[in-house]
Amino acid sequence: MAEPKRIVLQDGSVRYRTVVDAGRDESGKRIQLTITKDTKKELLAERSRIIAERAAGTFITPNKITLGEWLDQWLEYKRRDVEDTTIRTYRLALVHVREKLGHVRLQELTEDQLQDFVDEVIATGRRKGGEPGSRLAASTVTGILTRLREALGRAVVRKLIAASPAQYVRVSLADRKTDKRERDRPEPWTVLEVQTFVRGIVDDRLFAPLLLSLMGLRPAEVCGQRWSDVDLDDGIIAITMTRTMSGNHTVIEKDTKTAAGERSLPLPRGPWEALRRFRELQAGERLAAGEGYTDTGYVVVNELGLPVNTRQLREHAYRLMRRHGLRQVRLYDARHAVLKALALSGVPDVILAAWAGHTNAAFTKRKYVSIVAEDMRTAADALDVFHGGDQKELT
Repeated sequence: MAEPKRIVLQDGSVRYRTVVDAGRDESGKRIQLTITKDTKKELLAERSRIIAERAAGTFITPNKITLGEWLDQWLEYKRRDVEDTTIRTYRLALVHVREKLGHVRLQELTEDQLQDFVDEVIATGRRKGGEPGSRLAASTVTGILTRLREALGRAVVRKLIAASPAQYVRVSLADRKTDKRERDRPEPWTVLEVQTFVRGIVDDRLFAPLLLSLMGLRPAEVCGQRWSDVDLDDGIIAITMTRTMSGNHTVIEKDTKTAAGERSLPLPRGPWEALRRFRELQAGERLAAGEGYTDTGYVVVNELGLPVNTRQLREHAYRLMRRHGLRQVRLYDARHAVLKALALSGVPDVILAAWAGHTNAAFTKRKYVSIVAEDMRTAADALDVFHGGDQKELT
């Protein structure tokens, strides 16, 4: 191994310099690092550190890649595992990160920088649907952190950084409490609201598809249903593909989001009969339209057989909600009401998760089953019995 080279600068000061073999890059090209220190002792210590870390497999080669550049590389890597619509969601989730920290070198990124970023963005980061500079939802910032941790975790695997500076960064307890106290979160429909809606739309042309939403299907699953997936003899529907929207304007036909999402469900009597009638209605529409009818094979189509997309189905449902004086809730939120009703009815967790198209029953209950005071009325009734059962009626 070559001895360190002694260098005398123009001002007369002395430095020591050497070249260290740092292994090879991804293309197999040899990496050599030039080290310069004030003293020979410091130089030898640094050279020994690099050699020892190389032997242990922990050495991190210095590089100038920025956080923004690495996020671009990570998103390309993720294309192997997720669909384009998910990549778009990830990219949107990381917009604030790019704006605030994209210029920072990956190897210089610190936990303090990330914590300051989180505190700032939750306070002033809202862009759409609110006043500029208004608070960003705690759940949204948590989602940003989830994506960022995953990207930085991958950088650790690729030995671009030694450890993830995002590992212990969190939304503060105070911000979570403020968010819970101040943010208006629409509650899913109550059982009475669901029943009012169902009774009010029984004569609507899209009654059957809307009932599918009210049995827990995602809007993209409803719009992706084909008649070949529906067994009207045995009352079974197969969920094998979806028709979703990218950017609320481009329709994307694809398979289910996860393997668990591909499932078969028994039809409750109401949707079963509604689908029978809808099938007969479409047969009549086909005859009336003649050559003007397009037989696409989808269940949710207009009078000429053309598929209805999720935006059109959503807007149609909103009009019906307004017509019947009901709170306007997202069709997707109907899943919350459905899964909560099933859980409170005693459906086993494993069935609940399978019905929702999930693999994890705990996730299903945590995400979709939120209990409010009225849901606990039976507990209050049980305490009436416990207290003696002879309480006087309230006036």
